[in-house]
Amino acid sequence: MALMLDSSLCCLIRRRGKRRRKKRSERRGREGDRLHHNQQRLLTIEGSEAKSMSSCSTDVKENRNLDNLFSKEGVAAAAAQLPNGSGGGGRKRPLEEGNNGHAHSKYRPKKRKKVLGPILPKNALMQLNEIKPGLQYKILSQTGPVHAPVFVMTVEVNGQLFEGSGPTKKKAKLNAAEKALRSFVQFPNASEAHMAMGRTLSVHTDFTSDQADFPDMLFNAFETSIPADDPFYLASISNGSFKSFGIEYPLLPSHVPNLGQALLPLVPSPFISPTSGKNPVMILNELRPGLKYDFVSESGESHAKNFVMSVSVDAQSFQGSGRNKKLAKARAAQAALSALFNMQLDQAPSSQPIPREGLQLHLPQVLADAVSRLVVDKFSELTDNFSSPHSRRKVLAGVVMTTGTDVKDAEVICVSTGTKCINGEYMSDRGLALNDCHAEIVARRSLIRYLYSQLEHFLSNQEEKQQTSVFTRCENRQGFRLKGNVQFHLYISTSPCGDARIFSPHEAGMEDQGDRHPNRKARGQLRTKIESGEGTIPVRSTNTIQTWDGVLQGERLLTMSCSDKIARWNVVGLQGSLMSYFTEAIYFSSIILGSLYHADHLSRAMYQRITEIEDLPQSFNLNRPLLTGISNSEARQPGKAPNFSVNWTVGDQGLELINATTGKDDLGRPSRLCKHALYSRWMRLHCKLSSTLRIKTVRPSSYHDAKQAAVEYHSAKHALFRAFHKAGLGAWVKKPIEQDQFAPGT
Repeated sequence: MALMLDSSLCCLIRRRGKRRRKKRSERRGREGDRLHHNQQRLLTIEGSEAKSMSSCSTDVKENRNLDNLFSKEGVAAAAAQLPNGSGGGGRKRPLEEGNNGHAHSKYRPKKRKKVLGPILPKNALMQLNEIKPGLQYKILSQTGPVHAPVFVMTVEVNGQLFEGSGPTKKKAKLNAAEKALRSFVQFPNASEAHMAMGRTLSVHTDFTSDQADFPDMLFNAFETSIPADDPFYLASISNGSFKSFGIEYPLLPSHVPNLGQALLPLVPSPFISPTSGKNPVMILNELRPGLKYDFVSESGESHAKNFVMSVSVDAQSFQGSGRNKKLAKARAAQAALSALFNMQLDQAPSSQPIPREGLQLHLPQVLADAVSRLVVDKFSELTDNFSSPHSRRKVLAGVVMTTGTDVKDAEVICVSTGTKCINGEYMSDRGLALNDCHAEIVARRSLIRYLYSQLEHFLSNQEEKQQTSVFTRCENRQGFRLKGNVQFHLYISTSPCGDARIFSPHEAGMEDQGDRHPNRKARGQLRTKIESGEGTIPVRSTNTIQTWDGVLQGERLLTMSCSDKIARWNVVGLQGSLMSYFTEAIYFSSIILGSLYHADHLSRAMYQRITEIEDLPQSFNLNRPLLTGISNSEARQPGKAPNFSVNWTVGDQGLELINATTGKDDLGRPSRLCKHALYSRWMRLHCKLSSTLRIKTVRPSSYHDAKQAAVEYHSAKHALFRAFHKAGLGAWVKKPIEQDQFAPGT
């Protein structure tokens, strides 16, 4: 029985094996038949295509394309029917849509990205064609040798013929277009012309904008079809000026070679957007190709090098300085763009200059850079190219005088350094010590010393000295005033201590975000310097009067911050109470910072916080000088501040070195800027000018009495103190009265 079961099981297994082998062979046969059938179809198609290609030569190109198409599809279909494919049933696998004939959906054709190059600025030729389309340029002549020809092209605009020359016809046409634009509005270059013809008061006027729409009437002063109240219409006025937005802009004479040499209204300049991807060197090279930059000098210590590069453009030389030559070249190019084309790099509002009230004789950036360079160069000269031990400093200050519209005629009046004040125990009751040796304070005392010498020159018997004096008599023969166009510019290498400086470094990138400073409530607060140290602290609401014995017993001597003192000079004048016997109030025309310039904070510290001042005497006012930084911000001076201060005034042989702690030199001798020295010079002038003094008084018995007799000056000073108190900014801290009660003979 068991044997029968085993034999039947073996038969069953053999039959199953035979069936599997048979099915396998049948399957292979069907696959072979399908492959053979597909190959036959391909051969049939190719044969028919060959016959059609030989039948007609005119269909060659179309047949070739069809051949490529069918061959690709046939190969794809055959591949789809191979044993390892997924096709079956003799049907071709359809191609997926959107794959450009590729069977796999993962295939994605690469899209070629369009490379957008920088937007090239429009030259004068393009701009003129937009304003006056269809102009015809004609060649007038061709001269010169074959290898260096000179072409002259002409263009007629509004009945006027303009000629331009150049080494190629293209450059000659460009020159003619520039002359046409320049002639229409009498500006020294094409960019100036477009600025005047466009939306003049727009801060970000774009000289290359496609959206500029200049009416034809801009070129014809006699056409009046455009209404005069159109804010973007520049009307010609009989006095030789243009008017836009109701503001008159006097035109420059066409022969003026330099914008810095003409009386300029403060017109917003076109700004170069940093998004254009072009630096000043590239832009200047497009306007004036082939310029050469020259290395001028290298100065500074190894960790703070300063390089100076220069470039000559249109017969004028421009310099720029920076921590490397590349940066110096860029700043030299920017100086040229600013002076010749009135173009500035796009600046944040806090970095832009704030113009002074009244007539502006110079372009702000040109003036600032020139004043900075003059002061630094003079200090370099006095310290043997910064090699002297006296060249060590944290803050450098100086005063530069201009006597006209050309900054090249500017003169350095004084230079000073220093950051510390006298120690209380070294105060002098005879006026022999300097209480405040901060650089800007010493610079102002040096300027007062210069003014005394200029008065002495005016009273001299030598006619030459009288002619060189900066003073002239007032019309009523009572006192003196500065000659016309004489201006004094204060340069400080960093923002003055106190309200102007304390907020500036922290807010360089906080534009238009509101006031979020944690100490914002202290903005504008009066502050005092720290004895024997650096920095300032807010004034206390009480005990603002200091006593002599209290200071000698150890109470800290408080001195008002430089920001507060300069604000005071903007009300009562920089000349002081004694000089007001002889002259009208004298104010700084500009305050220029070498670093940490912030327009909002500096303007607030200088005058904005006291705009509500009232009851000022007639001869005084709230001065609003030009406030600006320089193109090449001065690097921060690391290390400990030196304990000395140096000063120099024009006419001195060399620097005077003062120990800031004692207020005297290292040998204990008083400074030439101390109260006693200046009071002695005042006494001599008082005797000579007793009949023409602005203040009539008997001979004072002491320094204090002489100061108190200047009634109008003290009235203006008390009006300032009331303005600070009314604004809730604190009370002015005064020095002990004993230090001023000395007589001239003591």
